[in-house]
Amino acid sequence: MTAVRVREMTPADCDRVGRIRVGGWRAAYRGLVPQSYLDAMDPARDAAGHRARLARRPGPVLDLVAEQDGDVVGWACHGPYRDGDTHTEDAELYALYVDPGRYGGGIGRALLAESAGRCATAGHPRMLLWVLKENTPARRFYERAGFRPDGAQEPFEADGVAVPEVRYVRRLTA
Repeated sequence: MTAVRVREMTPADCDRVGRIRVGGWRAAYRGLVPQSYLDAMDPARDAAGHRARLARRPGPVLDLVAEQDGDVVGWACHGPYRDGDTHTEDAELYALYVDPGRYGGGIGRALLAESAGRCATAGHPRMLLWVLKENTPARRFYERAGFRPDGAQEPFEADGVAVPEVRYVRRLTA
């Protein structure tokens, strides 16, 4: 296998990113989110949402993809931290997903490092993210990368079921 290359996402990547995101949800959130919610996820609808968002650019949100051996194998998205309807000076990692068949190969680390680096260069003092409270592997991943829970919690609703999320934070340095 070759090294992971991270670059900005293009409309041509949307179908693959849709499959990665839906596959990531189904693999990582099985047993944590109602199965009916996971089963209803549609990679084509997800890809269409990505294409529509990319068409609205420029904006403060940046999508990155990771490539390995010529294939898109991961996706991350970051932008300003959302506190209700307002953006703060902090950055937020909105999403990070890796093709479930490629877990453990450094793809997530490469995407996270690139996102955090770009946010630090842009002058954001911290990066925050939300993760499912019971998603122990993801929480360990973020903790190894220097993120720590800050005590904030809020539920995410999936098919009428409240799924608790916890917020993590990490200081950024330029």
